[in-house]
Amino acid sequence: MSLEKKLMEDLKTSMKKKDTIRKNTITLVRAAIKQIEVDERREVKEDEIVEIISKQLKEKRIAIKDFKKGNREDLINTTNKEIEILLTYLPKQLTEEEVELIVDDTIKEVEASSMKDIGLVMKTVMPKVKGKTDGKIVKKKLT
Repeated sequence: MSLEKKLMEDLKTSMKKKDTIRKNTITLVRAAIKQIEVDERREVKEDEIVEIISKQLKEKRIAIKDFKKGNREDLINTTNKEIEILLTYLPKQLTEEEVELIVDDTIKEVEASSMKDIGLVMKTVMPKVKGKTDGKIVKKKLT
């Protein structure tokens, strides 16, 4: 089943079960997909949907930091639930050790010899880990 169909099925299920957090989270993803389809007059591909979900996941993680500063436990809990929901639609997330192995292999692959080559390494690593980890983790492993 395609990711878009799975989102639609899960949206229907969450509406039947009155699971508002799941419904709202899926609705946001579907709205972002629809926005691209309307703006660019084309159908969104599976890897673009993964990208949309990854972007929303990143935004949620940033929001949690702001909520912690404001001592908003209610919003932190809701956002954590939204993150869990978003993660179910992404490929299995890589561990830091797996990311480190990919980075090490890529450094050998592109024959990087100094910090000047970090851009090339990053450019080569990111497509390999797209949707499977946060770019910050990759950057941390490179420095």
